[in-house]
Amino acid sequence: MDTLQSMWVFRRVVELGSFTKAADFMDISTAMASKHVHHLEKTIQAKLLNRTSRRISLTEAGETYYQRCVLALDTLNEAGKVVQEGTVTPRGLLKITAPAWVATPYFARLLAEYRQQYPEVTLSINLDSRHIDLVAEGIDLALRVTSHPEPNLIVRPLTQVGFHWVASPGYLKQHGTPADLADLHQHLGLMPTYVNMDVPIQMAVSSNNALMLHQLAVSGAGLAYLPEWILKDDLAQGRLSIVLPAFSREQHTLYAAYMDREFLSAKVRSLIDFLALKWDKL
Repeated sequence: MDTLQSMWVFRRVVELGSFTKAADFMDISTAMASKHVHHLEKTIQAKLLNRTSRRISLTEAGETYYQRCVLALDTLNEAGKVVQEGTVTPRGLLKITAPAWVATPYFARLLAEYRQQYPEVTLSINLDSRHIDLVAEGIDLALRVTSHPEPNLIVRPLTQVGFHWVASPGYLKQHGTPADLADLHQHLGLMPTYVNMDVPIQMAVSSNNALMLHQLAVSGAGLAYLPEWILKDDLAQGRLSIVLPAFSREQHTLYAAYMDREFLSAKVRSLIDFLALKWDKL
């Protein structure tokens, strides 16, 4: 027998002063209401109610147990309401993981605007190109660029991100500009480890951090394959130049990835919908 249900029945019997009234209230038979109270008495090994043909009253143990029941049941009720509200109104801590290269003024402005719309949501942002285990790390939402989304995750495409081959003017002056992909074997590569790149380039540096590769490219250390989000200012000011334009600006999909569609919280849904709406207008 369900002890929690028995506690509710016991509480109603006490508050309504009758097994029959409690049974009617909970839509069960009077005999079943009596069985629930008997189940509690058997479980805790104490008599809870004094019963006569005319009235019932709490024993000393019953009084103590009733007070604790009320506290426990009200706490559970309140906990349920708080959690249910979180599925309707975005609030609470939202833990996100995303590639390091989203750390740009552009993306920061998006998050600032999101916070203005949803001030009850607190963001915790982990920037890591490594595909971490969302459950093990307690992450609510991952933003990922991948051509093979993990089958155990729910994914929603958000936008396309262009990637470019770039190099500094100093590097190109010293090593020349590649005419096509076949020319890459003559060049030093600054390569991301989070993307599978099958190109004939001399590996100079590999990293899971696009921001590090970006700074190396600006310093003239080689050719880098980078997302356009972090290149805009350097391209405009001539610190970097696009090479291999015919193979540049390849489009990669940025996905929102999460674990469970059935009980998706309002805070997760709100950020996904916010970003999708913003990028749908681009």
